[in-house]
Amino acid sequence: MDDTQAAFRLERGSTGFCPFDDQSVPEVGPGVCRTAWYAAARAARGRDVGFTDRAYPQNFHHATLDDHDGTHCGLFHAHHPLIAFVREQRPWYTDEFADPPEWAAVLGDHGFTVLSASRLLLPLRKADTSALTAAEREQIRYWRPDTVGEVLFNSWD
Repeated sequence: MDDTQAAFRLERGSTGFCPFDDQSVPEVGPGVCRTAWYAAARAARGRDVGFTDRAYPQNFHHATLDDHDGTHCGLFHAHHPLIAFVREQRPWYTDEFADPPEWAAVLGDHGFTVLSASRLLLPLRKADTSALTAAEREQIRYWRPDTVGEVLFNSWD
């Protein structure tokens, strides 16, 4: 089934808005992301160009590598094991998502869900938002994102 046909469930913490003392929201640390990214660079026969830990207000870590097809930028969600691909590093994303390269499958071996552009560009109204907290829903009303990707990879403050 094409992943654009299935509803995407946004889990608690997907927006990045969660109390610091809330133990129910997972944390995906930069070390785990770096390890997976280095494995991806080896699979791509590429060169790791850099990894940047998330900085407030971003809710994602950013990684870049070069291979024979060019430069690839990955976004690792800071609370859920999700990764998206974009063409260039930016502070936030709306519709700039790209399909993952074939070698990105190795990230799945490290526990990450590799998101397609079609999944990230899914209209937010088609996503399952039932697990989000009241604070997250309030942020969505304030920022008015159009897509799942805008919710998952943002710099809301």
